[in-house]
Amino acid sequence: MTELYKHNLYIALLHYPVINKSGEVITSAVTNLDLHDIARVSKTYGVPVFYVITPLLDQQELVKKIISHWTIGHGSIYNPKRREALELISVKDSIEEAICDIQSRNQGIIPKIIVSCAKDSGRQNLTYRNFKEMIKDENPYFLLFGTAWGISQDFILKADYILEPIKGTREYNHLSVRSAAGIILDRLMGNY
Repeated sequence: MTELYKHNLYIALLHYPVINKSGEVITSAVTNLDLHDIARVSKTYGVPVFYVITPLLDQQELVKKIISHWTIGHGSIYNPKRREALELISVKDSIEEAICDIQSRNQGIIPKIIVSCAKDSGRQNLTYRNFKEMIKDENPYFLLFGTAWGISQDFILKADYILEPIKGTREYNHLSVRSAAGIILDRLMGNY
């Protein structure tokens, strides 16, 4: 299979700034399954770095402990495929820290920020078709996924683009973030 794209699409799982079901800005807890599943889909579609963003030191340590088990601990021998995927994870304190890292990997070019959101934002949404065309160029793009009840509205409004929501066949629209990441990466980078 040939590579369709330069690997210029970076992703992040935000634990801050996200909202709870009451709409308050919070910092959410890390979920082990999200780390494993989003890392695996990232590896499958050639994402160069999967950032996990949390300002909480205990949560950063938890992520590092999980990564370590699968990359240098017993898990690295037991399941080398999982090791390959979890090696993509980079833990950062903030979105700004991740942007600086992407910039340093791309000759100083600041990435375009794209947020995913389960609801219509009121702004013009970026379609999957248009985003798929955009990532064919040489510029870096940074796609952010929110935990809890999604990315805070203040941050969504600051993004360069808001990706159109995934729409199912029912009114119910509350996918797990790991399911949404898999669907979105397939739509953007699937080889068909």
